[in-house]
Formats: sequence, structure tokens, C-alpha cells
Amino acid sequence: MELIKVKNYEEMSQKACALIVQQMIEEGGNTVLGLATGSTPEGLYRSLIEKYQHKKVSFKNIITFNLDEYVGMKNEDRNSYHSFMNEKLFYHIDIPLEQTHVPNGVAAEPLKECEIYEEKIRHAGGIDIQVLGLGINGHIGFNEPGTSFSSRTNVIDLTPSTLQANARFFNDISEVPTKAITMGIGTIMESKKIVIMVSGENKAMALSKLINGPITEDFPASILQKHENVIIIADEAACFLIK
Repeated sequence: MELIKVKNYEEMSQKACALIVQQMIEEGGNTVLGLATGSTPEGLYRSLIEKYQHKKVSFKNIITFNLDEYVGMKNEDRNSYHSFMNEKLFYHIDIPLEQTHVPNGVAAEPLKECEIYEEKIRHAGGIDIQVLGLGINGHIGFNEPGTSFSSRTNVIDLTPSTLQANARFFNDISEVPTKAITMGIGTIMESKKIVIMVSGENKAMALSKLINGPITEDFPASILQKHENVIIIADEAACFLIK
């Protein structure tokens, strides 16, 4: 586990972008990217768009898999992660949309959708580099405390703290869906490389637990200590508890 300390959110975003672009170039543009949503990766996506606009990289042969989607949320809903990824990244680069994958939140059989998603990842050859944020309770994807480390893509109930954290994207917390389809911890751990981005003083305790705490399902991100290729990019505010 490597920790890269940066000054602020913008530098964190640019560093993550540089790592991803470097890997894409090394692999001849055939990388399978695992992507995340929320406020943490928005700067990364802006940086990737800028690289594309300056013809530094092409996404024509890239395949992407997102971590999660709300159950019951239609793709076209402005709060869906489908819409988020389209607006924040996919519509602004040259990736064919059929090569982008986000779980289907309105699948008639959500558990079957989870199996289909797992098969799509396997068919693509697995994820080369997975981008993660870090929840204040240690969740990665929507894998909440208590989730088995061996879990695969599944339907999960969101905890009150996660509902509260995500309420800022909705008009009211009552509008936040209470269930989500999320890539499992076991699935995430099969990624060849993991880049986890951490920004802000409110994430400092979580980052400290990630790096120095015990490995426990009560803090899902702690399992990353066992992955052989994890890069943490964290800003000064997030690192103030790290010795």
C-alpha cells in the first residue's frame, strides 16, 4: 500500500488522472477502468476530459465498469449514476457508450442483474485499475460495515450515515434510495490495481483506520491492506492524523 500525499483536492485529482493516463498509454489504450461516482472523483473526470481535449489520450478502446447504482433509479433520472457518468465524463470523451457499464437499477430481477454484471467484468478480462473513494464509515462502493470481504456484486441496504452523506445530491433525504446494487468487496479486490482518493478533514479518521487500523468487516476498506497494488492519494487535510 503506497500513500501519496498531495496539497489539495485539485492536486489529488491531477495525480489520479496522471496514473490512469500512464496506464492507458502503457496498455495501448485497451485498459478496463473501474470508476466511482460522488464528489470525490469529479476533479479526476475533469482532468481526464482535459487530457482528451488536448489529444493526450483516446478512450475509443477503453471499457469501463462503475461500482454501483441505486435500486429503483431509472437511467435518465438526474440523480442516477448513469446520468452522473454521462454528464461528468462519458459525453465529453470519445468512448463508445456501449463500452461503458453501470448496474441496471431498474432491472426486473436485481439479483440476476448482479450475476450479469459479474459476468460482464469476467468477459472483459477483469478490471485493470479501479478508482475508489472512501466513506467516513469505511465503505467502498456501497459495501457498508458488516459486508463480507468475499462478497460479489449484490443488492445492499444503505446505512443512515451513507443516506445522510448522499442527501446533498437530492432535494431531501427522504428522496435518497435506501438500496443499491454495488460491486462486491471480493470483486473489487480482484482488480489488478486500486487507486483510492481521499480528500478533506472529515475523511481523516477513516484514512487513519484504512492505513493503521485492524482488518475487519466492520470497516470494509481495511481489506485493502491485503491488496498487493493499492495507491492512496490523499490531501493534507485528510492526512493530518497520519504519522
